[in-house]
Amino acid sequence: MKAYLANGLFSVGDRYVNETLAQQLRTAIPTLDLYVPQENPAINDKAAFATSEAIAQADTEALRASDVLIAVLDGIEIDSGVAAEIGLFSTLERPIIGVFTDVRQQGRTHPDKLAILQQDATENQFVYRNLFVVGLIKQRGVIVDSLAQAVTIVQQHAKEWENASI
Repeated sequence: MKAYLANGLFSVGDRYVNETLAQQLRTAIPTLDLYVPQENPAINDKAAFATSEAIAQADTEALRASDVLIAVLDGIEIDSGVAAEIGLFSTLERPIIGVFTDVRQQGRTHPDKLAILQQDATENQFVYRNLFVVGLIKQRGVIVDSLAQAVTIVQQHAKEWENASI
């Protein structure tokens, strides 16, 4: 099975999450062929040069060849590249796993958080994700709140894929 890991890749934090999730996926599913854009030096060695067209071509080819997309949704907003990758991949009608670990998801039923939100929208204790992008993910898959859950879901898809290939 082929998978594509989408996330920002320019900050130390994003690169660390990518490395960690990629390692967990590869350990849990040794047969997984995982594409991680930051591991492609032809387009992402920032000391070198790649045109926007070369980047788009390489990542689009990897997306089209993938059976599943794992997309990290963390950050102030969903990374614009990740949103584009989700959009493109959704047209392929294959599973998408969103990974959203933001701690502001906790306490969603806390009465004080709900009450203050109703009184004053600027006191929003929660987090917003673009609903169009969220909808594309939900049409094809699921959003989980931990790396471990993402690995478990990909394992399930790998088993289904292997059974279908037999």
